[in-house]
Amino acid sequence: MEVEVLQDRLAKALNIVSRVAASTKAGLPILSNVLLRAEENQLTLTATDLNLATVVYVNAKAKKNGTITVPAKLLSEFVSNLPKETVKLFAKDEKLTIAAGKYKSTVNGILADDFPELPKINEKEAATFKISVDIFKEAVNEVIIAASNDTTRPALTGVYFNTFEDALYIAATDGYRLADKKFVEKVTSDIKVIVPTNALQEVIRSINDGMDEIEVLITDAQIRFRMGEVEITSKLIDASFPDYRRLIPEKCNSNIELDKAELIRMTKVAALFARDSGGSIICEAKKDDGTFLITAVASEVGENSSAMEAKIEQDAKVTLNSRYLLDALNSIIEGKIIFSMSGKLDPIKIKNAKSEDYTHIIMPLNS
Repeated sequence: MEVEVLQDRLAKALNIVSRVAASTKAGLPILSNVLLRAEENQLTLTATDLNLATVVYVNAKAKKNGTITVPAKLLSEFVSNLPKETVKLFAKDEKLTIAAGKYKSTVNGILADDFPELPKINEKEAATFKISVDIFKEAVNEVIIAASNDTTRPALTGVYFNTFEDALYIAATDGYRLADKKFVEKVTSDIKVIVPTNALQEVIRSINDGMDEIEVLITDAQIRFRMGEVEITSKLIDASFPDYRRLIPEKCNSNIELDKAELIRMTKVAALFARDSGGSIICEAKKDDGTFLITAVASEVGENSSAMEAKIEQDAKVTLNSRYLLDALNSIIEGKIIFSMSGKLDPIKIKNAKSEDYTHIIMPLNS
C-alpha cells in the first residue's frame, strides 16, 4: 500500500475512528487497530468494537492499493502532531511507514486478514429516511438523558425508535423518568427498534460543520447512519421496550407556563440544600397567591424557598429529584415550558410551550 493524503483530512478521520477502536481485549488485540484501505483515489479508515463500526472515507492519491491495520490511538496522536502538509503512507508486510516533511515513523501493525468483517445491510429492504443534522442533535439530546445505565435491563439502556400515527418518535426511560420526541413527521415504514445510546452519541460526536443531513437505514438487527464521508453502523438491542405511551398522563390538574431560565436557577439553588436528602425538592403551585414555589429542607444545613409568579389553574404539590428536573429543563432549547402536575403521587409532565413534539415525564418521590 502506498498513498498520499493531506494531514488535516487524515487527522480528522483518525480522530473519529480512534474513539471506536476498543482497548485491547483478551484474544482480540486487533480491535484496538484501525483498518487502512487504499484504492483508487480514496483512503478508507475503519474501526469496530464488534457492536459498533465506524468507516470514514478520505480523498487521497493511492499510488498502490493495499490494506493494513495499525494501533488507532498511536497513529491518531502521531498524525495530529504532523505539519499541515501531505502525509505519505507506505505499508509493507506488517509495518506502516508514515512520513511528512522531516517527520518519519514506522508503526508495527497486523495484517488486515484478521480484521473482523463489517456488518452488511440490505439497503433495498431497510427502512430509510433522511433528517437534518440540527434536528437530529436536538432530538437525541432531549431524549437520551432519560436512558438507563442499568445493564441488567438492556431495553432501557437504549433509545426506542418507533412509529406512531405515521410519524417516527424516539423515546427513552430509566423507570423514573421518560422522554418522548417526534423525530420525523412522516415515514412509510413500520419501525420499532432500540438503538444503543453510545451509537447515537458517536454520531453526534462525528458531526462536523460541513454536514447538513443524516441518512438513516434500519433493519431488524442493525442501524446505519451516513453523513458526509462518515458512516456509523451499530447492532440494535434485542429486547422489548415498554408500552411507554400509557405512562404519559393525558390530562393534568394544573398546567403552568414558566420561564425556563428562572426555573433552572430556582432548582439549582434548592438542590444545594437537598444534597443530604438525595436531591429531594418540593414543587408547589398556589392558585390564590399566583406563585410557583420550590423548597428544600436539610436539617443540618438549613432550608431554602424560591418563588416566581405564574398563572395557576389549581393548587398542586409534588416532590421531585432535583437532578432529574434539571436534566429535563436543560435539554429544552426554548425559553418557556409548560409544567403540569396533579397529585403528590402523580407524575409531572414538562413540555415546550411552543410545541407538542416533546414530552418529559418525571415520577414523584415519596414525600
